[in-house]
Amino acid sequence: MSGLLALLDDVAGIAKVAAASVDDVAAQALKAGSKAAGALIDDAAVTPKYLHGFAASRELPIVWKISKGSLKNKLLFLLPIGLLLSAFAPWAIPPLLMIGGCYLCFEGAEKVAHVFSHKPHKPVFPEDKPSVDPAKLEETKVAGAIKTDFILSAEIMTIALSTLDPGSIWVDAVILAVVAVGITVVVYGSVALIVKADDVGLHMATEGRLGATRTLGRGVVRIMPHFLKLLTIVGTAAMLWVGGDIVLHGFEQLGFGWPDHQVIHLAEMFGTIWPEGLAPALTWIAKATMDGIFGLALGFVLLPIFTRFVPPIWKAVTGHFPTE
Repeated sequence: MSGLLALLDDVAGIAKVAAASVDDVAAQALKAGSKAAGALIDDAAVTPKYLHGFAASRELPIVWKISKGSLKNKLLFLLPIGLLLSAFAPWAIPPLLMIGGCYLCFEGAEKVAHVFSHKPHKPVFPEDKPSVDPAKLEETKVAGAIKTDFILSAEIMTIALSTLDPGSIWVDAVILAVVAVGITVVVYGSVALIVKADDVGLHMATEGRLGATRTLGRGVVRIMPHFLKLLTIVGTAAMLWVGGDIVLHGFEQLGFGWPDHQVIHLAEMFGTIWPEGLAPALTWIAKATMDGIFGLALGFVLLPIFTRFVPPIWKAVTGHFPTE
């Protein structure tokens, strides 16, 4: 009997340790996810632009394809790479992140340049339009979204990794996996709600039983095109802000911290001229703005490099030109 009680006591002890481990994983995952919350906004703002021009019936399938690609990016590539680099080559993480930041700056600057170089509209007759395979266009857009997601996901996973307490590599892997799944669900669930809001509004406007419901539906339908346009602008700004911040922070980690220190110093000076309650938020806005300006300037410097020199090199290596 005493042996059975001892065995039950051991089982209870193991259960308590397991429960504590689960609680620890959940707590660290929540902490890591909250630290990466700023990057979630960028990811959610960037994705809807890839759905522009597609039929409503294809929006959710495209979001599903991108979300699967995003989860693959995080779990199959970024998680193991991050753990291995953190364990064996931590010095390689800043340069790799800086390359990703440079790409974000280039992509954001390219979109800004496209807006300002917009040519006058010329009438195009149907017979002049090149035929585009919708399936091929969808495949290209999804590939482009997943490529951009890879860089944003790399930033999210790196931020999450940096918040973890020293411990077993397996525990870190479980925590990062929880963060990866949770963040993907939040981001692409939000994107799905955003892109289908106009359809929901139309249904409310036409099928609603109450006048208030129909009025609300009409308001949603009117607002959503402007909201999506605003979201596109926010997405472009987010790429420049995040890319600039990654590059500046990378310089600091490589021993050249003067640019990042100056940005932080100027942002803090800007925050001190406002009431104490507003100072933290306005300091953050000032820093994000300066990071974005730096990212835009860097992107314009990289434009000729990425558009004129990289494609021929890419074609020489892979046999075909890179697609957007």
